[in-house]
Amino acid sequence: MEKPVIDNSFAGAFPKNCDTIYTGQTFYFRARFTDNAGLGSFSIDIHNNFDHHSHSTDVEACSLDPVKIPENPFSLIEGHDIPHGLKKYEADVAITVPPDVDTGDYHFFISLTDVTGWRAEKGISIKIGKQE
Repeated sequence: MEKPVIDNSFAGAFPKNCDTIYTGQTFYFRARFTDNAGLGSFSIDIHNNFDHHSHSTDVEACSLDPVKIPENPFSLIEGHDIPHGLKKYEADVAITVPPDVDTGDYHFFISLTDVTGWRAEKGISIKIGKQE
């Protein structure tokens, strides 16, 4: 009867709210997941926030670029199973951002489900930039 917990507040967690990731580079999503009954799976959804929409889990407001129409936005949705029987798990997922995607405001949305079907969600505001 308890939701699982998504922790991205520890040293080494990435991304955190307002972080920047860069086109043409690989970064590592790192978060800790815990649950009293057992963990099931997690998913990652990265999508543009060029229209300045929000998710109810956004806590800290980050500075936003002007509203714009996407031309070639980065989008990623992927699911990951967590090994059976674990109550604690540290996600470490390599994600490569293509070199030619639109830069600007994005959301990094995490969904975590435990073995009993309870779900926790966390929305993180990030930027995608070009590194010169």
